[in-house]
Order: sequence, then C-alpha cells, then structure tokens
Amino acid sequence: MEFLLQIWSFFAENILQKPAFFIGLMVLIGNALLKKPLHEIVSSFIKATVGYMILTVGSGGLVSSCRPVLVGLKDKFNISAVIIDPYYGQSAIDAALNAVNRSFSMVMVLLLIAFVFNILLVAFRKVTKIRSVFTTGHIQVQQSAIAFWIILTCFPQLADTQYLILMGILLGTYWAVGSNLTVDITQELTDGGGFCIAHQQMFGIKLTEWLAPKIGGKNPKRLQDMELPGWMSIFNENVVTTALIMLAFFGSILLFLGKEFLVAGGFLKAKDNFFFYILTFAFNFAVYLTILQLGVRMFVYELTQSFQGISTKLLPGAVPGIDVPAVYTFGSPNAITFGFIAAAIGQLVAILGLIVFKSPILIVAGFVPMFFGDGTLAVFANHKGGIKAALAIPFITGIIAVLGSATFASFLGLAQYGGFNGLFDWVTVWQGFAYVMKYGGYFGVALIVIGLLAIPQIQYARNKDTYFLITDDFAAYKEKMENKA
Repeated sequence: MEFLLQIWSFFAENILQKPAFFIGLMVLIGNALLKKPLHEIVSSFIKATVGYMILTVGSGGLVSSCRPVLVGLKDKFNISAVIIDPYYGQSAIDAALNAVNRSFSMVMVLLLIAFVFNILLVAFRKVTKIRSVFTTGHIQVQQSAIAFWIILTCFPQLADTQYLILMGILLGTYWAVGSNLTVDITQELTDGGGFCIAHQQMFGIKLTEWLAPKIGGKNPKRLQDMELPGWMSIFNENVVTTALIMLAFFGSILLFLGKEFLVAGGFLKAKDNFFFYILTFAFNFAVYLTILQLGVRMFVYELTQSFQGISTKLLPGAVPGIDVPAVYTFGSPNAITFGFIAAAIGQLVAILGLIVFKSPILIVAGFVPMFFGDGTLAVFANHKGGIKAALAIPFITGIIAVLGSATFASFLGLAQYGGFNGLFDWVTVWQGFAYVMKYGGYFGVALIVIGLLAIPQIQYARNKDTYFLITDDFAAYKEKMENKA
C-alpha cells in the first residue's frame, strides 16, 4: 500500500500539479490509442505541453501584474482582511491544516479518490449520463484542499479514512456533474470544439446559460457584432481595447496610490518614470492576454484531436474538462475584458456595502475571481445574451463573490488566515453543501450526492435525442437542431 501511495505522490507532484505535463500525457496516451506514428505522437505531445506552458506564462503574468494594486490597496489603508483569490485561499488552507496538525498529503489522497470516482461515473455513462472528465490538475488541488477543510469543519469526529472516502465521493461527483453541465454551451460556443470547462464556476456557467437569454432578449446584439463609428473603431481590436481599458482602470488606482507609496513597497525604483510605469503596467495585460490566447490555440487542438483515442478506446463518448482560457479565442475577444470590469465594479459595490454595514469580515477583491471567474462568465453570457448579459451577469456575480466569501470564510474559520477561494461555485453551491452537511450529517451528504447525480438524468430526459449526439457527432447535432427549428 505504501508503495502505491509513493507512486501516486510522484504522479501528483510531477504531473498532476503541473497541468502542462498532465495535458501532454493525455495527448500522448490518446494518440497512442489512435495508433499514430511515433513521430506524430512525440510532435503532438510537445506542442500540447508547450502550448499549455505558453498559456501558463500568460495567465501567470496576468495574475502577477495585478499584485502591486492588490497589495498596495491592502497596505495603503492598513486593512486586515480576507483576499478572495484561489492562491491566497490555498495558502489559508495550508495554514489552517498546519494549525490542526493535518498533512497536505491527505489532500492529495482525497484528490485521487475523487478523480477515480469521476472516471467511474464516466465509464458507466449509459447509466449515469455523465460525459466529461475533470482534467484541470491545479484546480483539482485547490478544490481538494478546501473540500478537505470543509469536511473537517462539518464532521470533526470522523477518522481520516472516513474523511477521505466521504469527501472523495462528494468531490468526484461534483467534478463529474459540474463539468458535464458545461458541455452543451461550450460545444455551441466553440462550434464542436470537443471539450468542456472544468474550473471553479461550472454551476455559474450553467446559470449563465439559463439567465443570459432572459437578460439579452430576442436577437441580442453581441460584442463582436458592434460596428463602432469613426475613431471608436480602434476598439474593434482586442489588444487596443484591453490596453486602453486597463490603462483607465488600473491607471486611476496607481495614481491614487502614488509613486512614493509604490517605491516604498518595492514595486518600482525612485529613478523610474511614473507615467511609463503606469503605461507598461496597463499594456502588460494586453501582452499576457495575447500570449495566453496563443497557448490556447496550440494545446486545445492537440488535446481535442488526441482525446478521440481515449473517448473511443477507454472512456467511450467522454470529453475532457479543461481550463477556462480555452474559450477565450471564441466569440468576442473583448468579452473577457468587459466582464472583468463589470465584475470589478460589482465587487467594489459589495465591499463598500460591507464597510457601511460594519461587517466583522472585510473582503479585498482578487484578480482571479474577477478575470478568470466572472470574465469567463461574460464570454458565455455574450454568446447567449449579448452585450447586456455580458455586463450584467459579471456585475451580479462580482457582488455574490464578495458577500458569499464573507459568510463562508466566517463559517469555515478561514477569515483569520487572510484568504479564501472566492469563485462562484465555492461561495454559492459549496456554501450550501457545507450547511447541509453541518446540520444534516450523513443524511445531508447522501442527499447532496443523490441530488447531484439526478442533474444529468434530468438533462438527459429533456433532450434524449441530442444529449449524447452533441459530443459524439456535432455536425449531426447541428443538422438535427436546424431541422427542429
């Protein structure tokens, strides 16, 4: 048993926690199952791995670029508060686990149980109606950590093995059902891209799919349909739009913080020109977003092509659930930027509300929930409900992120550690799960699992003729839907 755990630890540390190699491994296995020539297998593996590395450079650059503002605002006002960001949330969980003498290795065992259970649900898709495998490794680590802390909070009397099995089943079910919820809308957005989303706002994407058309109305005007007159036509370019919007948004904050404060914080040198620092700061967002989109184009193609081997030989009909940047090259390239701004305004409104009403917990806005969380919802909202939905939904979810984080961080006792996840599913769906488990015990857990497993059954019952067709043969699905219309 110890030997098997060592193998799993090696795999988790060197592959699962490094999603580029995890994606590369899946591409390698898929192409091998398709019996492609060795040189093609190696080439595809390299392109997929390098593509994801490029994506990581882009997304990491976006996150790190925002740090001076995030830290600056916190220090400027001497705020002792909870930063809503999955990386700050991960640090808070690590500190909390150390405080109760729990090893992080148990989190990785939990991840293994949950991942295997997700695969089993897909393997029996004829019964379960599950079509997707959650493959976003770094997100799995983050979610396994917070899930482990939730179960410790709700069932402090359980032994370690019982913790792991109980939450492994629940978390694996959530991964399977949540990513499965995003299949249809992702296939429609990407015109049969052959993947779905496995992230932190899967239920949020499904809510967006339902809510966006109601906000946008009939024949909504999408961002990509806008024809801006005269000088405003420069906003038709994604790079220009991102650079100018970020210049206005972050430039204002940096001017408010002032050069002296930023120099004291070590973010720039006294001899540096403040104007060009602000210009570089804002333009970097356009740089990193462009890099991110390049990486997406490289790895998504290789993954979806090779995954046919896995979906035909190992898991018939399965599609991979992958990271949210995979959809940023579809629809309007400006949707993510406008969604980010709308979410930022929503979070600011909610934070001011906490201050006015003297909340015992103060929240500091995080970049990741606004950009990769609410910004992603804007991409789907724009597709289903146009411009109105792309602005309204991130604004609403931005408010929810702040208020939900304040209540849930307090419930879990994580506020003292200064960080929380802050993304949609974890401040809404999982907060509900936690209360049900806390007060419903084992019956509550069973109720949640049964409720989750009922969701794909309901989805299937409503669209029996197209439910599997949308992943198995998208061209036939489109033809069938056109005939229905």
